[in-house]
Formats: sequence, structure tokens, C-alpha cells
Amino acid sequence: QVQLVESGGGSVQPGGSLRLSCAASGSIFGINTMGWYRQAPGKQRELVASMSDAGTTTYAHSVKGRFTVSRDNAKNTANLQMSNLRPDDTAVYYCYLWVFTANTYWGQGTQVTVSS
Repeated sequence: QVQLVESGGGSVQPGGSLRLSCAASGSIFGINTMGWYRQAPGKQRELVASMSDAGTTTYAHSVKGRFTVSRDNAKNTANLQMSNLRPDDTAVYYCYLWVFTANTYWGQGTQVTVSS
């Protein structure tokens, strides 16, 4: 059974930075992608950023140039470095792991609040 544990998040002023981390425990076999979705109050969950095990990255248009996703395949960990944060980045961020022909696993979610 794969489990994801998130860390990081918190409150920051506009223009500040935060780093989210995600660690996957359990056995992961095959093609997979790790990344983050976020959900703000009253809005649908949206993809923020992801990276495949081959290194292919995907970013939401709103975070390009500000957020950077990285991962360590050997450790089954991923990080999301968020810079130049804006109030509209405020949301609960969920780490996820998609495994080809298997399942999608989710972290517990971590709150990111950007406010002056």
C-alpha cells in the first residue's frame, strides 16, 4: 500500500516563498508521475505542477516561472518550490502519485495562505 506524506506549507506574505515536500512510502513499480493539485475555497481542484519519473514536467499557466517541481526517484520524494507567491495561490495543496496501470494516491493536503 502506497502512502504519501506531505510537509511544508504555511502562511506567507505576497512575494514570499514556500517549499512543499512529499514522500511516498511503499513499492512503486512502472511509469509514474508525482505532483500537486490545489483547491481554493469554492473552486475546483486544479493541477499545479507535476513531474514524471522520466523528468517531464507540467505546470499550470498561472504558476509558470514562479513554481518549480523536482523529484528524487530513488527516494520517491518530490518537492514544489513556490516563489513570488500571490494571494490567489492560497489553497489546500495535495500531493499526488499516479502510477500507470495501478492507481492514483493522494497526500493529506497542506494549507498555503498568502496574505498581507
